[in-house]
Amino acid sequence: MISLRQHAISLVAVFLALALGLFLGSGFVGDRVNSMTGTSRDRIGDLEEQRDDLNAKLNAANSFDLAIGPRLIANTLRGQSVLVVTAPNAAEADVDAVKENISGAGARFAGQIALSESLLSDQNAEQLRTIVDQTIPPGAILRAELTDSGSRAGDLLGTLVLSGKSTRPASSADRRTGLAALRDGGFIDYANNAVTPADLMVVVTGDEFGPDSGAEGALVARLAAAASVRGVGGVLVGRTGSANGGSPIAVVRADPSLANAVSTVDNVDQPTGLITTVLALAAEGKGATGSYGTGAGATAVTVGADGKPAA
Repeated sequence: MISLRQHAISLVAVFLALALGLFLGSGFVGDRVNSMTGTSRDRIGDLEEQRDDLNAKLNAANSFDLAIGPRLIANTLRGQSVLVVTAPNAAEADVDAVKENISGAGARFAGQIALSESLLSDQNAEQLRTIVDQTIPPGAILRAELTDSGSRAGDLLGTLVLSGKSTRPASSADRRTGLAALRDGGFIDYANNAVTPADLMVVVTGDEFGPDSGAEGALVARLAAAASVRGVGGVLVGRTGSANGGSPIAVVRADPSLANAVSTVDNVDQPTGLITTVLALAAEGKGATGSYGTGAGATAVTVGADGKPAA
């Protein structure tokens, strides 16, 4: 049996429900919600306008770089020869653009060597070291302080194909033998008879290496640094984001000994980065090494007029 108290509570609940319905129907809350939503829409609209404005400025800057780039790099590498080395994650478009700019700067293209996934794998480190030790050209000595597989492979590649101010590359026969041994082992790839002695080297990588990449970034970083010092100089380049995490550029910039051996450019997918790649190669030829771009650890956006990192 329902008590008088329970009946009263039920009636109060009914009246409260009716009152709430009338309140909502009056439009007061609805107007408040619409007001808040309108404010949010205005804010979103402002942000979209800012985004569009920034995109327009970026497109204008890229258009300017594309237009002025050929003038900036013209003849900056005249008389030099450049070897291109690609990491497995390098974007084909970036590699083609780098080679085009190298040619536009007056350099001789000395060939292209592709590093394989097998080379980057920890599981094949011992096999790689064995092949490296067995293919050292007669009379050549790899640096004893370089003990990891990446540095040893880079030192051998530099010995085979690069020439410095006081060093010469291996003979044609020794170069063919050494490169063939690395290719037969599944560690590199290249076109037959397409790799010739070079003064400078550019190593092209791609985006940020993922968290599951292990020591792959460190291997590419050490290979690039070890090979570069065998020649006049070298540059390690990557796409926007390539200076993060365990990526090769991030590894180089975190280690002064590597950063002093090879220059880095972290935005080769942008016109500015392509221009900087060529200017960095030219600066390496004059003994100046730098960290360029917009990513973590960069000390300058590009190379200054004096051939050193711009302030």
